[in-house]
Amino acid sequence: MARSNGKSEAEQLDTGHELPAAEADDAAPEAAAAGPRAVATETEKLRLERDSLLDRLARAQADFENARKRAAREQQEYREYALADAIRALLPVLDSFERALTTSADKSELRNGVELIYKQLQDALEKLGLRPVPAKGEPFDPRLHEAIEMVDTTEAPDHQVIEELQRGYKLKDRLLRPAMVKVARNHP
Repeated sequence: MARSNGKSEAEQLDTGHELPAAEADDAAPEAAAAGPRAVATETEKLRLERDSLLDRLARAQADFENARKRAAREQQEYREYALADAIRALLPVLDSFERALTTSADKSELRNGVELIYKQLQDALEKLGLRPVPAKGEPFDPRLHEAIEMVDTTEAPDHQVIEELQRGYKLKDRLLRPAMVKVARNHP
């Protein structure tokens, strides 16, 4: 280990925090002359700086946590939106199955197979969160139903859905497609 000026290698590397010898000699009498007040002031400055840095650290941690939560929420919303688009593309297939099953009343093996496939598709979509919108017999709700026709009748209460023309669906709590319905209208 080579020594220069009587200092070790570590002491030589750490020169950025030392006062030059002449200044260190001048600073010692000033600190001694100022006494405890100078030390207390320096301690208070360091305490304030520490508190400021701790506050900045706490804010940075809170900002990071908020950003992480926001990213997770956005990712979840993106997944749900992508799922909604995929299921929306399958709704015409469900409609076709329903029309096929209402047109033929015979109990052939082909019909039984179609019913089974339709049930499997419904079960798979239900597991993903797809639910039909209740329509027939329900009061008309413009947020869930699309009125295609108003029918004058006294057989049903005013503004009640009397027929569902096309089933509506919700994915979890989001409406994918409103139900197309006929609504009763009573004239006094």
